[in-house]
Amino acid sequence: MKIGDLEFGAAPVSGAAPAWCAEVDASQWGAVALRAQAGGGRLVALWASDRLRAAEPRFAVHAALLVQAGLVIMTLPLAESTYPDLSNLFPVANRMQRAVFDLLGLRASVPADERKWLRHAAWPPDVFPLARDFPADPSAFADYAADCIDDYPFISVVGDGVHEIPVGPVHAGTIEPGHFRFSVMGERVLKLEERLGYTHKGVEKRFEQMDVVQGAKLAGRISCDSTVAYAWAYAMAVESACDAEPPARALWLRALLLERERIANHLGDLGFLGNDAGLAFGLAQFSRLKEDVLRLNAAIFGHRYLMDVIVPGGVLIDVSGEEEARLRAECDTLEEELGVLRPIYDEHPGLQDRFIGTGRVIPELAARLGLIGLAGRASGQAWDLRAQFPCTPYDMLDVRMATHRNGDVAARVIVRFEEITESLRLVRGILDGLPNGETLMRLPSAAEGAGGIGWVEGWRGEVFMSIELGPSGAIRRLHPHDPSWQNWPLLEHAVLGNIVPDFPLINKSFNLSYSGHDL
Repeated sequence: MKIGDLEFGAAPVSGAAPAWCAEVDASQWGAVALRAQAGGGRLVALWASDRLRAAEPRFAVHAALLVQAGLVIMTLPLAESTYPDLSNLFPVANRMQRAVFDLLGLRASVPADERKWLRHAAWPPDVFPLARDFPADPSAFADYAADCIDDYPFISVVGDGVHEIPVGPVHAGTIEPGHFRFSVMGERVLKLEERLGYTHKGVEKRFEQMDVVQGAKLAGRISCDSTVAYAWAYAMAVESACDAEPPARALWLRALLLERERIANHLGDLGFLGNDAGLAFGLAQFSRLKEDVLRLNAAIFGHRYLMDVIVPGGVLIDVSGEEEARLRAECDTLEEELGVLRPIYDEHPGLQDRFIGTGRVIPELAARLGLIGLAGRASGQAWDLRAQFPCTPYDMLDVRMATHRNGDVAARVIVRFEEITESLRLVRGILDGLPNGETLMRLPSAAEGAGGIGWVEGWRGEVFMSIELGPSGAIRRLHPHDPSWQNWPLLEHAVLGNIVPDFPLINKSFNLSYSGHDL
């Protein structure tokens, strides 16, 4: 494929999405991004790597761009420690570029925002955790962290009657840490600024100490409410690097697991959204339904959250005729229960008063700032990887995308209800079409330096994975990307003009990942 004068070669991706890759120079980096943006494309991910090879520049920065024809991957080798800024074209690049600097010391040229993002006080500012010579020892900078004060320059809003409300990073619940700095007048929010990255786990560094078999277990634990999406994206990336296609039955079973993950998360969110709006009955009912799904997961697939089931080369589970019958019966039960519960949500005046118009992201803003996943579809962004670039078996299931244009909490609730209904249809279709055959294959060896891409539509949005292999199946570099990178900035906009007590409701309607954002 050609973009301007630059020829992109086919990229190794084990799925239906066409992908192309090319090594670019600094001028081409900006030119390709500009053409993508002008054509309605968007930034999928941006990351960097420390290659430590004598024959080429040590560092490189990479960007994955969605264009009309598919996915474009650019790699820019860096002779210096700077590269052209993309945040002027794609605002979502801002935090990704700041993370690249925190982890590898590579800075975008003339960025709009140079504040640290992931570093906090965990390591010195002149030390970079993704460098090859960084000690993979969590205690290496314990003394520095203990003595350092993390002075983050929040943006202040000043004026008569303006107050700041700091919330977090420690919250009144079993959730991960995140700080939210509200500037308010009365109860109305004038500005919200987020600070994440409080539990940087060193996931990308840890992958560099693993081979592809070991990496599968870690991939499924990056953001554990999306373990299927991450495990499938990881397996897809490894299979791409090995030029391998898993057995058809394994791909159909992966889709079955992915839809069950989607159903469970949407059920849980609908319960919490009802509770946040004062309807504890909703929490009780949807929690009960989610628990039934998780228990059946454990009974059939060995784990409530479906961990360690998807591996490169296929899956480690299968379903019998009796288990298929139990899955079908559950679909019937859930459909019947939803037929009772959805009218309650739709007609409850208290819920609708809290939902309608709250936390609105208009379609124009969603498009400009790159909102994706279920939140994007609730704001008129008709994008679902299962529909636009369907891999097996979605290419035979005709996925019906759920979209809405109002972009408020009510729209995000509607999309969840409709996606559960569609997932139940897909589960039945998967069980009807499940082919016979093996569920696991032995992967061929990949050449050193081989790379691959994984791209899967998880319940929250698309999960992207890029891998480069070293000798004997070792992982040289792996970058996982969660859709929350795109969507966290939109939450700051969604809350503007709303009252402070509505923030938990708006936040839950997005339900973004802290863990997937803080690697």
